[in-house]
Amino acid sequence: MKALGVIPARGGSKSVPRKNLHLLGGKPLLAWTIESARRAKALDRLIVSTDDHEIAEVARAFGAEVPFLRPAALAADDTPDLPVFQHALRALREAGGYVPDAVVHLRPTQPFRTAEEIDAVVERLERTGADCVKSVRLVSEHPFKMYRLADDRLVPYLDTPERRRRGPDVPRQSLEPVYLSAGVVDAVRRAVIEAGSTEGERVVPWLADPSRYVNLDSPRDFEIAEALLAALGRDEERRR
Repeated sequence: MKALGVIPARGGSKSVPRKNLHLLGGKPLLAWTIESARRAKALDRLIVSTDDHEIAEVARAFGAEVPFLRPAALAADDTPDLPVFQHALRALREAGGYVPDAVVHLRPTQPFRTAEEIDAVVERLERTGADCVKSVRLVSEHPFKMYRLADDRLVPYLDTPERRRRGPDVPRQSLEPVYLSAGVVDAVRRAVIEAGSTEGERVVPWLADPSRYVNLDSPRDFEIAEALLAALGRDEERRR
């Protein structure tokens, strides 16, 4: 399988200015994803999709390709993933006839993924014949216990016969497990993206390693990531 690694890294960020270049463990956040992706064996090619010249320079310095700059219209706060992938596929096809079988989505905000995880996700996509392999994590905040606002009232988020019968105060262990997209490594077939989806019909899971999971969206998240990085380093030392 010819798998294209795509790292979306736009220049704008409101919560943490210049987040993709923010230092973590002494190097730019973007570098962590590039380095693990370069160690992966399953990626045929690795590109960074950015609208920002400085990010492009950093990406190239750490060994990623930046074959184009993404249009500003595809780098807004509310730009979804689909048009970014479609633009990358179209640009690579038009520039050199490159057509991968799958796109592997690698978010810079998940810096502690491993090369082995990337390889395993691509292998699962190929082996299962699925449209998409999505990394997920088990969540404890179950929607069965959640509410939404209706004017000034709280109403159950899930208005089902079971919820009305059982009420909210049930042991979490008795509820069906629920999974949330983790964004660590997602792989989707090119044909699915070209058809207008980032998932397709058949999606299979990849359970993210909770010991390495962190989602960087605020200055506090970076503080947590630094602490986790130190803990991971200690674990590595103990295993040696």
